[in-house]
Amino acid sequence: MSQHTLTLLRFTYKKLKEKLTVSDSKKVFHEKFPYVIPGLYKRIVDEMLVELNLLNHQNEFTRDYLFCIGLTETFKELMKGYKPEKHLDLLFKSLCSSTNFEAKEINEISQKSQKEFKDKTFKDIMKLLIEKSNSKLYPSRILNLGIYILISNAQDLNEKDESKTNKMISDIFEKLNLSANKAEKDISIYKSTILKMEQAKELIEELKIKDKKKD
Repeated sequence: MSQHTLTLLRFTYKKLKEKLTVSDSKKVFHEKFPYVIPGLYKRIVDEMLVELNLLNHQNEFTRDYLFCIGLTETFKELMKGYKPEKHLDLLFKSLCSSTNFEAKEINEISQKSQKEFKDKTFKDIMKLLIEKSNSKLYPSRILNLGIYILISNAQDLNEKDESKTNKMISDIFEKLNLSANKAEKDISIYKSTILKMEQAKELIEELKIKDKKKD
């Protein structure tokens, strides 16, 4: 093992035992993920890293099943189309480990929890959410999106119109003692980001096709 690698491991271990600054987390992340991130995804990765770092500093924050679902599923959705795809596992692991989270554990909790909610109606999901959730859920964007993702998979949700759906979602957040207004804003921004990402990817493909025709 080289001296440089040994020094890096010592630095990483020391920092992971402490409360990392955002700067520390970014340094550890780039050491663990030594690849160029395409411009379309760079802002998303930066925002996730900062958010995870800040959550790790909150004493009341707990890494519950809703947080795990929110993190894994929003990462998958926002990273769609990322190339090379084989880098995605390392990218997620690097995001987690550089902010004091364990990627394997988060993935396992997310998968196990989603199975519990699979093929259920909106009413059943709401009942299970209330039964499983701690009365002192720590509010965060990731947790809000975890709840939204579970609700979105309800068997009968597509039968409702948008205004009714939004009302039903707001009711769930209120019953979980979370801010419905904050959740609505987080969900709206998330949907908007996905739409913008899709539009950007389409534009990039169109430009590639035009360049090929020029050649």
